[in-house]
This record gives sequence, C-alpha cells and structure tokens, in this order.
Amino acid sequence: MRLSGVVIFSIAALCLAGCTSTSSVDALQVPSSETTSSVVRPPAPIASAAIADAAPAFAQQEQDEQPVALAAPDQSIEPPAEPIALVSPPKRPTRAAPAMLAEPVTRYGFRDAKPINFGKSSSPRRLAVHGVDVSRWQGNVNWQKLRAQGANFAYIKATDGGDHIDPMFTRNWRNADAAGLKRGAYHFFYWCRTAGEQADWFIRNVPRVEGALPPVIDVEWNGESSCKRRPSRQKVLEKMQVFMDKLERHYGQRPIIYTAPDFYRDNLRGAFPDYPFWLRAVAAHPSKVYPGRKWLFWQYSGSGLSHGVRGRIDLNVFHGDERAWRDWTGGRQMVADAE
Repeated sequence: MRLSGVVIFSIAALCLAGCTSTSSVDALQVPSSETTSSVVRPPAPIASAAIADAAPAFAQQEQDEQPVALAAPDQSIEPPAEPIALVSPPKRPTRAAPAMLAEPVTRYGFRDAKPINFGKSSSPRRLAVHGVDVSRWQGNVNWQKLRAQGANFAYIKATDGGDHIDPMFTRNWRNADAAGLKRGAYHFFYWCRTAGEQADWFIRNVPRVEGALPPVIDVEWNGESSCKRRPSRQKVLEKMQVFMDKLERHYGQRPIIYTAPDFYRDNLRGAFPDYPFWLRAVAAHPSKVYPGRKWLFWQYSGSGLSHGVRGRIDLNVFHGDERAWRDWTGGRQMVADAE
C-alpha cells in the first residue's frame, strides 16, 4: 500500500507538470474577430481553417462615409495620374523574385454591388494595377479566379493586437503566391495594447520572404472593436512610430499606413510625410477626401464582386502605371505625388 501510494503520487505530479508546461502564449492564440472599416461582417462566422493551419489576421466593414452623387463622367475631379516619385528607399532584405516580376498585369474585370461614379478622369479603372484585401470573412478564396478577374496583388490580414491571429492567414498567404499575386500582410492596430507587443506579435507570425510587399499597419476607429479607447493624437503618432520602426528594422521595408477618413481627420493630417499611404475612399476620389496627401494604394470599394469569393470583397488600385508597378515591386520604395 505504501509503495503504490508513492507511485500514484508520482504519476499525478508528472501529469500536473505536463499540463502546466503547455500554458504558453502558443496555447492562448485566439482567432481574430476584429474587422476593419470596409467589409461588412457576414451574419454568421464563415468556417475557418484549423488554427494549426493558421497564423496572423486582417478584415473590413463599411466606413462612416456614405456614397454620394458625384460629378458627371465628363467632369474631372483630378488630372490624370502621373508617375509616382521615388522617396528615400530603405534597404530590402532580399531582391524580389524574378518569376514574380515576370507575371503579366491582369486587366480589371471585377463587378461592384454599389458602383460609384468617380468622374471620367478620376475613375480607378484608369489605373492599370488592381488588387484586393482579404481576411477570414471572405472564407475559402479561389485565388486563381481572383487573379483571372484582375487581382494583381493581395493584402492579407495577419494579426491584430498582441495575441490574435486570422485563422485564414497561412492558407491565403500560400495560395495567393501560388496563383501569381504579389502578396503582403497587414496588422489591425489595437489601441489597448502596447505598440512593441503588437510589432513583436506581427513579426512572430508573418514570415520575411523574398518578393513580399511591405507590411501594413491598419489604423482606424472601429465601433465594433472590443477596444473602445481613443488615445490623443500625440499618443497615436507615438505608438504608430514605435510599431513601424520595429517592422522596418525586421523586414527592411518601410511599412504602409492604411487608414479611413475619420481617423485621418483626427490624427494623420500632416503626419508621416515620408511614409506610403493606403487610403480608403469609397464615395469620392482620395484628392477630395484627403486633400494634399500622397498615396500609394486606394481602396475604392468595399462591395466588389468576384467569382473567386462568396459575398463582397475590397477592391484596391495602385497609383501608377504598369511600369511604375514593376519598378516598385522590384525593390524601389516609392510614394505617389499628391493630387
């Protein structure tokens, strides 16, 4: 009896040690439910890949701006887009893969559930290189069909906060590349966590690979977020700088700033002039919504339709022609001239 009691006690101690040894950060990773201000979340969550097949996070919902009646097609909101200008390029860790650069640009073939008349000379269709951004809310994406309809690049949600991941990130990251799209990852910034923690979490989950697009920091006010904090402008800019500096040191690329009109008005007017911007403007051209701001990508629709996804998808365009796109993806960091 005495011997068996010792044995039983030893076995119990070993089991307890085994249980506690798994209580690491890895065991606490949580799929992200955060959404950005472009894609409307479906009524019920779309089935996602197993967490083992996942890593980071990115998504979207409708911004507070509403589509408005704009100038007739023959009225010009802006002059035709001019070639983008070089701005002090940081060193990249590796050169872009030649095979990726050889991919031809696929022409626009998307439809839009809520088409907007931006004006004839201001239409995003006048620009050559279109792409998409996706998250778990697009479900299982058919990347070959997206590519065939005009998606030349994709920004994929990876992470938000300091411990949330998008369950579809790894699958989307792999399959977008296999379909011939240039790919990049974005992080939904969470105002209730430190910038350093969030940068470390993104770096941990997003690989540094040859030919990838620069990382993106998604900054916005989101009424659906579990974090309701709205820091001062000074604190916002400080936190963003810490996050972006860490990413630039790790990836060797200057991060791109994604934002929406209300957040921009509150925090970003005149800030970060040497950083590339990705601007959401679904009711008017960026020159009207963000006067004087240089931009690299324009998210012009949150209601795109494609055979590659069920439901709607965000549509984006690169500010430049096909040659500028090849130069930029070849390793030269550029920012478009303000309109």
